[in-house]
Amino acid sequence: MARILVVEDDVDVHALLQMLLEDAGHTVWACTDGAGALALATGTGTAPDLVLLDGALPGELDGLDVAAALRGHPLTAQVPIVMLTARSRAADEQAGLAAGATEYVLKPFDTEELLGRVSALLG
Repeated sequence: MARILVVEDDVDVHALLQMLLEDAGHTVWACTDGAGALALATGTGTAPDLVLLDGALPGELDGLDVAAALRGHPLTAQVPIVMLTARSRAADEQAGLAAGATEYVLKPFDTEELLGRVSALLG
């Protein structure tokens, strides 16, 4: 089905997302930080079909930085980005959407709802 880039540093959340997506028939590209996300998304010459992006990542690039960089790259400019985060303030959601997120989903998330959003974004 689709190639989905999962960028998540929490081991348990990462494992859950990978299991859900693979069980749904998707191929999962996985990494735990912003630099790795950009390398996977833009460095292979093949863009993912969708990105699930943690809002808070270790290292120099957080989720906002990664979303903005993906939007600024011609290979990934149109790829849907679902930002997954525990940051629940309205200002945080506005910042995520302004950085380039297509959807903003709060943790903890409902797995069926998330899969529904993924399916809808993939068309």
